[in-house]
Formats: sequence, C-alpha cells, structure tokens
Amino acid sequence: MTTDAFDDSALVRLEIAAAAARLVAQDGADYGSAKRKAARQVLGDTPSRPNVLPDNDMIEEQVRQYNALFLADSQPARLFQLRTIALQVMEALQQFHPLLSGPVLNGTAGPHDEIYLQLFAESAKEIHIFLLNKNVLLDMSESPHFKGARYDAVETASFLWKNEGVHAALYELDDMRGALKAKADGKVLRTDIAGLRSLLAASLADGAPAVD
Repeated sequence: MTTDAFDDSALVRLEIAAAAARLVAQDGADYGSAKRKAARQVLGDTPSRPNVLPDNDMIEEQVRQYNALFLADSQPARLFQLRTIALQVMEALQQFHPLLSGPVLNGTAGPHDEIYLQLFAESAKEIHIFLLNKNVLLDMSESPHFKGARYDAVETASFLWKNEGVHAALYELDDMRGALKAKADGKVLRTDIAGLRSLLAASLADGAPAVD
C-alpha cells in the first residue's frame, strides 16, 4: 500500500508533466525549460522537491496525450511532413551516416518542432565544408554529447531545408559505436535512413497524407 505522501508526490509529478507538455506542444519549449516553468506554475513559491519533478519520458507521454486530444486533425500530417523532409536531408548527407533523433523520431513532433540529426565523420570540418560547398547557410553552436555529461559538447550545424529547421550535431566516427542501441526498456533514441523509411512506410499504410 502506498502512503499519502507518495500519492501526493505522484499526483503533483503528473500535474507538472501535463503542464510541461502543454508548453512543449503549444509554444515549442524544450523539455528542460518546460519542466522548470511548469513546476513554478504548479508549485508557486513552494520549493520544489526532486521527487516531484517528472522525467522526460513522462513529459513525452503527456505530449502524446495532448496531441491525441487537441491536435489529432493536424499533428499526424505535420509529423509525416517533417519525417519526409528529414529523409531527404539524411539521403543528401548519407556519406556521414546520419541518424535521426528527437520529436520527429519519437512521433511527438508538432507545429513548432524541428529536425535533429547526428552526423559522423573523421572530422567535423569535413561536414562543415561539405555543407558550405552545397551553399547551405550554417549557424554553428554546440550541443551536449548524446553519451552524457562526461563527454565534451559537440559542434552543431543549424540550417534550413525546405523552410524547416535542421540541427545536425557533428560527431567523430568512433561515436557511432552503440549509437543505434535501444534503451533497456526498448525505447529507440535514434534511427538511420532505413529505419526512417520504415516509419514513413508504416504511416502510409495507416493512411497518412502525402506531402507535396
């Protein structure tokens, strides 16, 4: 049997996750900032306890529920459009072993979401030069390494492709090791071109609208 304190924490955690999901879906907020803002909305000036803050998986599930309730008429088409464009970008960058991650992969992408890729080469400079030679206007920044905080941040090239934002994190070839491995719970965090094609084929089989 659970205690009242545990039940209260679980309810507050769910309320924060739902509020964070609304911020993600409505405003395009990232999970971290959405979680912090939602905690302030729910808890007010009360100091937040670590055990009431939802993890990203809980927020992601609430985003799915929000999409199903409020964006059912538009979100599937938007997701299909983003996945189609992501495939085009990945095919153009095929020599750099592109992997797709983020909302476009996990299926929660909505009107404010963009495409997140991971590219792999002997040197990030190779990718940089390749994109510049294709007359792609780049905005360079840094992103946390997908392997965790103990690894250095990686260069990230942001650009537009058919008016959609693309953020490509530039990794060394050695970083590919284990990149496609699923989590212990079976959740897939990134996929390659073949995997994305399978997702699009499944969407078409389910009646997803074609994209011009």
